[in-house]
Amino acid sequence: MKTIKLIFIILVLSPLLVNSGSPFFFNQIPEGISIAIKAGNSKELAKFFNSTIELTILNKEDVYSKSHAELIIKDFFKKYSPENFIILHRGGKEVTKYAIGNLTTTNGIFRVYFLLKTENEIPLIHQLRIEEEDHDEQ
Repeated sequence: MKTIKLIFIILVLSPLLVNSGSPFFFNQIPEGISIAIKAGNSKELAKFFNSTIELTILNKEDVYSKSHAELIIKDFFKKYSPENFIILHRGGKEVTKYAIGNLTTTNGIFRVYFLLKTENEIPLIHQLRIEEEDHDEQ
């Protein structure tokens, strides 16, 4: 009898957990973004880019096409080979989300910020910032 109750509860709750509009998931950031950053994989990261993206890397800021931004990120990852990436904070609303994390590389630690906007139920990165970690804040 307990098994039947458990199955019933799972069937009732599963639509809530799967629904991207559910309050349980409104701050979810696609895991593939963190995996791509941690691996230094610009091609996989670019899959999450909007068709144009506001990109800031080490004080150089501009709006780029998806393909141009991928090349810039690829160059960054060549110079600063990632060792680890951890999201420290995330937030936002149902349609707009953001995350802040630390990227540890062979040449230092960087603060990474990205803003996602959901379009056609797909979260896409519209802004990405990679800045040197301010050691005075620690």
